[in-house]
Amino acid sequence: MKWFSPARTWAVFIKEFQQMLRDRLTFAMAVGVPVMQLVLFGYAINTDPKGLPTAVVAADALVAKGEVQFMIVIPPGFSRDVVRGERPAVLVSVDATDPSASGNAIAALGEMTNLALRHDLTGPLQSLQRGAAPFEIRVHRRYNPEGLSRYNIVPGLIGTILTMTMVMLTSLAMTRERERGTMENLLATPVRPLEVMVGKILPYVVIGYVQLSVILGAAWLLFEVPMVGSFVLLMAMIGVFMVANLAVGFTFSTIARNQLQAMQMTFFFFLPSMLLSGFMFPFRGMPVWAQWLGEGLPLTHFLRIVRGIMLKGNQAPQLWAELWPMLLFLAVAGAVALKRYRQTLD
Repeated sequence: MKWFSPARTWAVFIKEFQQMLRDRLTFAMAVGVPVMQLVLFGYAINTDPKGLPTAVVAADALVAKGEVQFMIVIPPGFSRDVVRGERPAVLVSVDATDPSASGNAIAALGEMTNLALRHDLTGPLQSLQRGAAPFEIRVHRRYNPEGLSRYNIVPGLIGTILTMTMVMLTSLAMTRERERGTMENLLATPVRPLEVMVGKILPYVVIGYVQLSVILGAAWLLFEVPMVGSFVLLMAMIGVFMVANLAVGFTFSTIARNQLQAMQMTFFFFLPSMLLSGFMFPFRGMPVWAQWLGEGLPLTHFLRIVRGIMLKGNQAPQLWAELWPMLLFLAVAGAVALKRYRQTLD
C-alpha cells in the first residue's frame, strides 16, 4: 500500500468538509467571531515603551525590516550651524506601524532640543542656551503618517483570529470523532496517519481563507487599511501560518479525551500567543524573558510579516527572518502530531 494516497486523503477531506457544514453553529462561529472581534478591537483599542532600538545612520533597510524603530539623520555641518545660530534640522524617521510603541517616544522628542546639548553649550557658547532651541527636530512618521491605531490593530487581527479559530476548530475534530463514536469507522479504513492529518486540516484551510476574506474586506471598506505589498505574497504567508496553527490543533485533538479538554488546551495556547506576540502590547516594551517566549510563537512572526506586507510593501527576502521560525514551528508541530496519532483506540 502506498505510503501516501491522494485519493484516500481526498476522501477524508470530503468527509470532514461535509461534517463541518452540518455543524451550523461551528460554521457560524467561524464567520461571526471574526466580524465581532474586528469591530470591537478595531474601534475600541487605542493604546499609547521606552528604550526603542534606534539607528543614527541612513538605515532605511533596518527600518523596513523592523530591526530598528527610529532612524536619526544628522545633516552635514551640524556643529557649525549650531554655533552660527542657524538652528539646523535633525530628521527622525519613525516606523509608525505600531502607534502605541512609538507615540510616547515621539512625544518625548520635544524635550530633546533643549536638553541634548545642555552640557556642550558652555563657555563662549553658553549664550546659545537662551532663547530658541539650538536645533530643531523634524519627525517623519513612516508607513502610518497619521498614527492611526487601526493600521496596526486590523492587520494584527488577521493573525489573532486565525490562531484562535484554526487551533480551536481542528482540536475539536478528533475529539468529536471519539465522542460521536465515528472514530472506529475511520480507524477501520486503510487511511494512513499523514492522510488523516492532511485530509482533516484542508477543510479548515478553506474556512481560514473565508475568514480572511471577511477580515480583509472589512479592513478595506470600514477601516481603509492600505495594501502596499503583494497580495499573492500575503496569501502565501497566511497559508503557512494557518497550517502551522492547524498542526497545533491536530496535536491537541490527539491528546484531549473530550471536547472540553480540547477547548482548554486551545485557550492555553491562544492566551500566551495574544499577550506575548506584540498584538495587545508593544513587543519591545516587555521584559527580555517574555520576548524570548514570544519569539517561539508563530503569531509573533506572522504579525511582523502581515504588517510588513500591508503597510511597508516588504518583499520575500525581507520576510525570510520571520518566515523560517514559522516553518520550523510547523515542522515540529507536524512531527509531534503524527507521532501522537494512533491508528488503534486505547
